[in-house]
Amino acid sequence: MTPYDPRTRAAAALRMKQIALDNQGRMIRRLRAQLAIERRGLATIKKELEDTQVALEASHKVIAGLTEIGLSISKKIEKMKVKKQIAKANHVECHQKFQARIHEAEDSMQAQHLIIEALVDEKDSLLQTIQGFQEANNAPDPFDGEWEEESEEEPEEEEIEDIPLGAGEIDDE
Repeated sequence: MTPYDPRTRAAAALRMKQIALDNQGRMIRRLRAQLAIERRGLATIKKELEDTQVALEASHKVIAGLTEIGLSISKKIEKMKVKKQIAKANHVECHQKFQARIHEAEDSMQAQHLIIEALVDEKDSLLQTIQGFQEANNAPDPFDGEWEEESEEEPEEEEIEDIPLGAGEIDDE
């Protein structure tokens, strides 16, 4: 048989077709394996996307909750600011009242100081008048600085007279 024999050609053609079919089978198996790998990859990506979607929804819920908490805190802060302003206003008012009371007390103390000075001056004047009378009458000076001290061992009981309050007059009974 010669190489150009139709049988040989047919066998060679069959062999070539068989090789082509084997190559196509390997290519199909390789493509199917690659397709399976791609499907697994897509399934993994799909799972990741679902997980991301769940996490995103949870994040949205957390953000909504935090926003609500933030609004609540903002309202509380505003209330606290109002309370602080009211407390500050009350403090200023109390401070002003205390300052007014202090000024009144200072004015009263100044008036009392002036009265005390006037009484001291009047006392000095009365002492001078008494000394003048005593000198005129040649009486001993009762205010010569020599005071008699009583012993504390036997205190004497003295009778105290009732003095009416508010009357301003002394009753000599």
